[in-house]
Amino acid sequence: MDDDSRTARWEYRTEAPLAAASALFLTSYAIRVLGHGLPEPWRNICLAVTLAAWAAFAVDYAVRWRLSGQGPRFVRTHWLDTVVLTLPLLRPLRVVRVYESVQHRRGRPRLALHARVITYAGLSVSLLGFAGALAVYQQEHAAADATIRTFGDAVWWTCATLATVGYGDVAPVTAAGRVIAVGLMACGLALLGAVTGSFSSWLLQVFSSEEDERPPGS
Repeated sequence: MDDDSRTARWEYRTEAPLAAASALFLTSYAIRVLGHGLPEPWRNICLAVTLAAWAAFAVDYAVRWRLSGQGPRFVRTHWLDTVVLTLPLLRPLRVVRVYESVQHRRGRPRLALHARVITYAGLSVSLLGFAGALAVYQQEHAAADATIRTFGDAVWWTCATLATVGYGDVAPVTAAGRVIAVGLMACGLALLGAVTGSFSSWLLQVFSSEEDERPPGS
């Protein structure tokens, strides 16, 4: 059995468990960040769940690296996986991929390409926005001279950042918060470009088909 088939079998078997681990990671992290009045034992349990999910991601990365047979080149050719391992808050985006795979396996008709791009971009924005709001709130709410004091402030700032609007009424003041801001800006621009490009392409197809259906000389 070649390396590609072994890797495909591993990914097939671990897709659903890793998606569940992604959801658990985000949930436990959110509880720790927002549960200020949570008893310490429960906070420790959430931390243990978060670390266990992260360990599962690391094991998956190591196994796929081993099965690929690429050696150090695996890190370069799978740079996005490396980034997600380093920044596991991006991992819940795997849920979008799992949904697509499940629909494909069950033989259900998938949405048209343009609708899929818009739908998945919307899901990605929601997941990234929630994760980004949690991360920036954790870094900012207790900082001196912080303008992001509540989770509501963090959500508002995240929405403005992902939409590339940037009202400026609230902004991160810590170094970690600003790093998160740069990442959200980049993601917002990429997702906005994908949705805009897909919508424009769909409009061009619609207008082109209308032109083709017109009688000659009209």
